[in-house]
Parts: sequence; C-alpha cells; structure tokens
Amino acid sequence: MKILNRIADDVRLMFRRPVRVQCAALCYRFKKKSAQPEMLVITSRDTGRWVIPKGWPMEGKTLNQVAAREAYEEAGVKGEPGADTIGFYTYEKGMDHGMKIPCRVQVYPVVVFDMAKRFPEKGSRTIEWVSFEEGSARVAEPLLKDLILAFEKRLLSTMNADALAAAQKTA
Repeated sequence: MKILNRIADDVRLMFRRPVRVQCAALCYRFKKKSAQPEMLVITSRDTGRWVIPKGWPMEGKTLNQVAAREAYEEAGVKGEPGADTIGFYTYEKGMDHGMKIPCRVQVYPVVVFDMAKRFPEKGSRTIEWVSFEEGSARVAEPLLKDLILAFEKRLLSTMNADALAAAQKTA
C-alpha cells in the first residue's frame, strides 16, 4: 500500500504545473492640490474584477520594463518603473481551455507622469485612480492587498522624511 501511495504522489508531482512568473505595475501619482498619493486600479477584461496592470515577461526587457509596458498597454500610463520589486503575490490564472495555472506576480512601483489619450486596450477596461486603502479593498488577492498597504506606508514615510530634511535645511 505504501508503494502505491508513493507512486501516486510521484505521478501527481509529474503532472503539477510549474509556477509561471508575471510582472505587475503598482502605478501611483500625487494629487496636484493636496500632494496625496493615489494608485491606479483597472478591471480585468474577462471577469471585470479590479486588478493592477500585469503581463508575461518579454524577451529583451527587464521585469520592471515589462511592468511599465503593461501599464501603458492596459491603462495608458506613462511613467518610470522602480528598479526593484516591492514584493510578489500569487494567484491562479484561468486559461482559455478552462485550465488554471499558478502564477507568481512580481510587483514593481511605477510613478506616473502622464496618461496617453490612445493606447492598445483603451475602451476594454475601466480605469480609476483611488486611495491606496480603496485600491487594497478592491483587489481580491490577500498578498496584493498587503503589498499595496505596505507600499503606501513606505511611500508616506519617505515623503515625511523628505519634508523633514527640507525643513531642516531652511531652518
């Protein structure tokens, strides 16, 4: 019986799909009047649920470049991606034939400077700028919720440290 269980475990492992990597953009900007940060959420094309821009790696591009490219294609975002990931989250991607594959999504911050009037997926998604708290509430993946809130906290502490340094220089 033990040998049958071991063979069954080995067969399950052989057919288990490897985790695929995707790249995502946590796009943010600062409101003009209040300088408060806000983030971008978009709807997925298939289910209409709230997500952040993401896609598959591309040959000849770094993962952060891919994240920025996906943000442009899906939401018309023009911005500068951070060099380092702020973390990752996992989810199961539904494929065309009903199969689901596990994905590990590397998330890169993208500071947004402008929005394009025309972009590849214009009209196929809803795009909204929201507070980080609201963005965290809208997305479904628990690890992504945590990443969003942790990034906002880090961003605000950096802003406060910069403001304090500027105040000390003028004093």
